[in-house]
Amino acid sequence: MTHFTDLVDGYHRFRSADYRRQRERWAQLVGGQSPKVMVIACSDSRVEPAQIFDTLPGEIFVVRNVANLVPPFENDGGRHGVSAALEFAVTKLEVEELVVLGHGMCGGAHAALTEMFQDSEPGDGGFVHAWVSLLDDARERVKAKFGEGPEASREMELETVRTSIANLRTFPFIPTREAAGKLTIHGAYFAISDGVLHLMDEGGAFNPA
Repeated sequence: MTHFTDLVDGYHRFRSADYRRQRERWAQLVGGQSPKVMVIACSDSRVEPAQIFDTLPGEIFVVRNVANLVPPFENDGGRHGVSAALEFAVTKLEVEELVVLGHGMCGGAHAALTEMFQDSEPGDGGFVHAWVSLLDDARERVKAKFGEGPEASREMELETVRTSIANLRTFPFIPTREAAGKLTIHGAYFAISDGVLHLMDEGGAFNPA
């Protein structure tokens, strides 16, 4: 089990090894960041985008949350963390590609499929339920086709990617950049069980990379 003291030990190893080897890289990053890709991933501790894609510091702009979800565009004065990160990456950093990365064994997708926190109060699952309600329409589609078995679980995990991509396109600054050829959206799915990355095609199907 890793605790905070283990993280501090890891920091010292980083300083004496990777940081030294990549000192020139870090020196360049002091002047600012210019990633070409934004990755929207799940907070799950088993799915680390920088590790999966083997990237260096400064190469990808990442936002992580439960079930790698993007909410639809809303201009209601609320505090929208994902929307703020998306806005910053696309309009200020001018990333050229957006990647929504789903994964196997996703607890958020499972919560959405089973409605396990449906009657929970905030602090006891209520926040999770409210968040994954973004998948309510997807859940109905999945249940109608697959019921609640293993196939339904995997399909729900894939639906987190499809739903997020559909919601991305509700932000006015996304489709305009797509139409101008300045932005490309990708869907991906990482299977924890075998470590295989699957990429979504234009029809919404996923195939091994």
